[in-house]
Amino acid sequence: MALDRLGTADAPRQLFASTPAQRVALARQQFFEEGVRPSGLVGEAVLQSWMRCSRAHADRQRVVAFDAVTPSRLHTTLARNRELLDVARHELVQMEHMLAGTDCRVILTDRDGVVVHVTSQPAGAHQPVLRQTARLGVNISERVVGTTAPGIVASTGQACTVDGAEHYYDVLRHMQCAAAPIRDVSGQLAGVLDLTVEARRFGFDAASMVALHATIIENRLLQAQSRDHLILRFQASPTLLGTPLEALAGIAPDGTIAWLNNAGARLLGRLPEAPDDRDVECLLGHDLASLLRLGRREAAQPLRLASGLGVWMQAQLKGADGADFRHAVAMPDMAHVQVDAPTALEVHAEQPVALVPVSETPPTETLREHSRKLIEDTLAAHGGNVSQAARQLNVSRGTLYRRLRGWHDDDSSAAD
Repeated sequence: MALDRLGTADAPRQLFASTPAQRVALARQQFFEEGVRPSGLVGEAVLQSWMRCSRAHADRQRVVAFDAVTPSRLHTTLARNRELLDVARHELVQMEHMLAGTDCRVILTDRDGVVVHVTSQPAGAHQPVLRQTARLGVNISERVVGTTAPGIVASTGQACTVDGAEHYYDVLRHMQCAAAPIRDVSGQLAGVLDLTVEARRFGFDAASMVALHATIIENRLLQAQSRDHLILRFQASPTLLGTPLEALAGIAPDGTIAWLNNAGARLLGRLPEAPDDRDVECLLGHDLASLLRLGRREAAQPLRLASGLGVWMQAQLKGADGADFRHAVAMPDMAHVQVDAPTALEVHAEQPVALVPVSETPPTETLREHSRKLIEDTLAAHGGNVSQAARQLNVSRGTLYRRLRGWHDDDSSAAD
């Protein structure tokens, strides 16, 4: 087949194809036998995958080896993806419970296509291919098993469905799969969530289901990785907060937007590539101090974004050790200040701390500086008593100890 003709060949013959199976059969004939691009017969994602696979695997009838990676690589892969597995565990169990009456298998792969979780119930005798593929450590990337939904997602980062003969290799022609990506705070692919069934059709909208649960897992992963970030939840309707449709944003200590989930990107637009152009006031229409004050309130508050769009928003600030500063009580003369995440350092013993009052926090201060002022003023109000200050801030004494020791070491280094 002349692959270089695919983009320039004459339009394919207009033949009748009344069923999806007939359309795919016609597409395969045109693509693999005639070297013609079968536009409109299969999706563009599948067509692009066929082109990639044709360059790497000429023999579509060859036996595909669904081998697991070595035990050492599997151990390393599971360890590297521990955070993803932890945040996904609840959703994976829920999906498996919902699908218990079907022959579907829930599969989670890492960014490279290696299976890191699969439905515990083994595939049946009528599912010979699934019995080989649905195992921990099996590499189901496109370069190994050809065109599949999880393979396309791992290659492109875009959700897709692959049905029957749309799979590149003939051995997979009885499979149907739907997959969606899971991204991390850096915007990179963290994993792929997949639903697969063999020898039957899904019987439900698998693409919507896998997209929903992949979104939930991704939102949890973004928040789990957002140490030292102010997390914003917002949407046009307050009833959407706390659901998979909520928009999320992570605000870094320097006052820039570090990340957005897909819903946030739809409301605000894609983040600029340059971090210097991600100033929170320019993109949201509210400065860092006002967003920090928002974290004091449990209920969502109405705000108008820089675009003029009205939304309902909540804010939450967690420390690197998991401490939640939402319920911290501000002193009367510094209600504009919030707490940032504490550092991972330690003070050996509790004792009264003498603090020098600091001036009013300028708008350009970072979350770390806001944090220091709130803690220092609270300690000063309680005569340096760490226990009382910790109770007022609703954090542990250890959290304050670590923060104080961190400041002491930073100040000592600066003086040296």
